Amino acid sequence: MEKICNYIGGKLVNPVDGKYMDNYCPSNGKPYSLVPVGSEDDVSAAINCAKRSFENWGSSTREYRYGWLMKLADAIDKNLEKLALAESLDNGKPEWLAKKIDIPRCAANLRFFATAILHLDSKSHNMDGEAMNYTIKQPIGVAGCISPWNLPLYLLTWKIAPALAAGNTVVAKPSEITPYTAYLFSEICIDIGFPEGVINIVHGQGDIVGASIVKNCDVVSFTGGTDTGRLVAANAAHDFKKCSLELGGKNPTIVFGDADFDLSVKNSVKSAFLNQGQICLCGSRVFVEESIYDSFKKSFIKEAKMLKVGCPKEVSTNLGAIVSEKHLNSIFSKIENAIKNGAIVAAGGKKVVLPGDLSSGYFMEPTVLLNTKNTDSINQEEVFGPVVTIMPFKNEKDLIKMCNDVKYGLSASIFSQNISKANRVAAKINAGVVWINTWLLRDLRIPFGGMKGSGLGREGGYYSLDFFTETKNVCFKIEKDDNK
Repeated sequence: MEKICNYIGGKLVNPVDGKYMDNYCPSNGKPYSLVPVGSEDDVSAAINCAKRSFENWGSSTREYRYGWLMKLADAIDKNLEKLALAESLDNGKPEWLAKKIDIPRCAANLRFFATAILHLDSKSHNMDGEAMNYTIKQPIGVAGCISPWNLPLYLLTWKIAPALAAGNTVVAKPSEITPYTAYLFSEICIDIGFPEGVINIVHGQGDIVGASIVKNCDVVSFTGGTDTGRLVAANAAHDFKKCSLELGGKNPTIVFGDADFDLSVKNSVKSAFLNQGQICLCGSRVFVEESIYDSFKKSFIKEAKMLKVGCPKEVSTNLGAIVSEKHLNSIFSKIENAIKNGAIVAAGGKKVVLPGDLSSGYFMEPTVLLNTKNTDSINQEEVFGPVVTIMPFKNEKDLIKMCNDVKYGLSASIFSQNISKANRVAAKINAGVVWINTWLLRDLRIPFGGMKGSGLGREGGYYSLDFFTETKNVCFKIEKDDNK
């Protein structure tokens, strides 16, 4: 099997301890490559390279960094097909989804922040001629970027791009479950001659490699589970280092009786099951006004049953494989627990066994649960899979209470043709991102992040560039003209 390498100091290198673990293909349940079991020594080597490279990269011009990021984006475009196939193989998602969204967004991330850094300005404050103040934005040093398995290269570049644009060097850790496109990204960096040591990628487990990155880097950006995020925050706080956390969600989709019915059904189904429901922004709790609850429920279930679970290579496939057997079992465990608490399975709820080579893959039906209470664990804990509950609501007051009665606060979607009402409700929901009459419509300039257990800080646009820089004020006194 192919051995994935770490990328340190501009070179592909084996782990110091020489240890590897199997990397499984979710579609057939078989290992197809070996992933380094990284150690603190691997991280130390990466950080040392990043520190040495920071002397030049951190003091380089914005135009210089812009040029390299744009060159890297172009290289990703040229390798679109290869990267998309690899992402599907490693993650289980449909190939069409990786080609349409994941890999194009990687290049977009790099181009966006490459351009944004050219327009990052500073402020000045005139003290009535007595003195002048001006602020400057300086890179921090070595940025630790830890990304999850659901959108592997997409979210890795979402962190790397602003860190590099701002002048930092990077030590990154992709998920050990989906390391392959990060490895191919390393090869692309080598192919284009990207400055050595500016980007470093260490593979391995979170409790070793991730913990070492948090401990030793100068600034940390993490996307992943809430429990892990809590550990990252605690460890970063020890040295008062900047820490950005984009964590889990239990996002509500709200459908009022006056909503565009077909639009709300289409978007609710999409937000529940896209990428096998493995997106932090997925709407896993659907609240429907009582007046249309029965008709909406019927249409939603019908649409869910029409979704095709199949081979990721087929264009007609809507849902591919769940990322791992462990995660698949976790999803089924939560469904079983919900049933014990009175939930009714209106659609799905079973494993899907595909023919031939895919018979051992981690496939499951899109699942719709009814007869649940908002206080049930299925509505309180993140499932992170193709599982959705549909619940009725009577009025705005009850709705808002249920929406906010969770430990998360990442996103929400509201469907109503009464724009005043939609905006009124949006203002009262505890969520960092709220969509009205749409879902997952993204502008890379907006602040992205969550409240409560969904994270700390905001990413996107100048928010990311601000996070990866230190702000310094310089004050100089203006001497008076003694000749006057």
